[in-house]
Amino acid sequence: MTMAAAIESRTAEAPASTQASRIASVDILADLAQAEAVWRGLEDARQFSTPYQRFDFLGPWQRQVGAREGLRPFIVIAYDAERRPLLLLPLALSHEHGVRTACFMGGKHATFNMALWDRDFAAGATSADLDALISAIRARAEADVLSLTQQPLNWQDLPNPMALLPRQPSANDCPLMTIVPEEPPTARISNSFRRRLKGKERKLQALAGYRYHVAAADADVRRLLDWFFQIKPLRMAEQKLPNVFADPGVEDFIRDACMAKLAGDGHVIDIHALECDDEVIAIFAGVADGHRFSMMFNTYTLSANSKYSPGLILMRDIVDHYAERGYRALDLGIGSDEYKRLFCKGDEPIFDSFIPLSLRGKLAATAMSGVNRAKHLVKHNPALFELAQKLRGAFQR
Repeated sequence: MTMAAAIESRTAEAPASTQASRIASVDILADLAQAEAVWRGLEDARQFSTPYQRFDFLGPWQRQVGAREGLRPFIVIAYDAERRPLLLLPLALSHEHGVRTACFMGGKHATFNMALWDRDFAAGATSADLDALISAIRARAEADVLSLTQQPLNWQDLPNPMALLPRQPSANDCPLMTIVPEEPPTARISNSFRRRLKGKERKLQALAGYRYHVAAADADVRRLLDWFFQIKPLRMAEQKLPNVFADPGVEDFIRDACMAKLAGDGHVIDIHALECDDEVIAIFAGVADGHRFSMMFNTYTLSANSKYSPGLILMRDIVDHYAERGYRALDLGIGSDEYKRLFCKGDEPIFDSFIPLSLRGKLAATAMSGVNRAKHLVKHNPALFELAQKLRGAFQR
């Protein structure tokens, strides 16, 4: 039995000072299996969460990546007086430099981090509820600091209740496209841009078997992933970027999550592809929830067909695909790359919270907050950002 599985559930009663809160008790679980039933209940479409917090997304991440990094599950579940689940925080606990830090599962592979909420509770959550939650976690004395990063200020039609905690802007922005289903396609992507892409696409349409599709069959998912893990390292080396997909367990996590099917339709991670009979031309993969598509990873061919902007053509197809299905939003992940701004004219407000739970945690929270504020300053100051890029390039030579 693993150490994480051997640690039994502990219940911390909310202190008397927060009796105005609906939170009556809080469990902290170190075993995914113990949390699964509550977790799946709160990820139901009628509740309130992002697709990055699905059990079949974070479960493979914890098994394949988190466990190899020495992280153990730290799953916080709050209940009301009738023992009905109100929220679940899918966290993982690390212990470095004498500090025990609880952060969201998913690491750099989750664009957005959020608790999974009972929708009615989230709609009416108060500062007293958040105080009760933090006090109950603090009472267990198992973590020194909560590092709750990359949280959306809003999701779908509700504000994120965690924004009631002390917070600061995240270091990076997330470009966002808002879709109004009643509007014509040219409201999403301009006529002139569509014409440019159509001109480039004519070259690809001459290829035998040229097509756009969303991978549905297991064999197609595996085939496209085999191609991705062959091509992506070459693309990243070309850009002098570290290959995050080479980190221990990451490929296994991606493969497991892409193969996992949703109860209704589609996969936990959907793969969109442009192909012809001779080769895969481009892929984009991401998560969808009926309201929003959020891109995770992509790459495109090394062949001469790359000069026809297949990534942009595929992105246009994806935008139209989800707009036709009534989706209201689409994002292309963290970072303001130029190609993202061709599609996404706005930004998703995202924030970080560093909550101390002990005296040691106060020092850690102050340091984490300072580092992230410095990153935000650099990323939002063109002169500082250019200097940082030059320094990074110098160190990589």
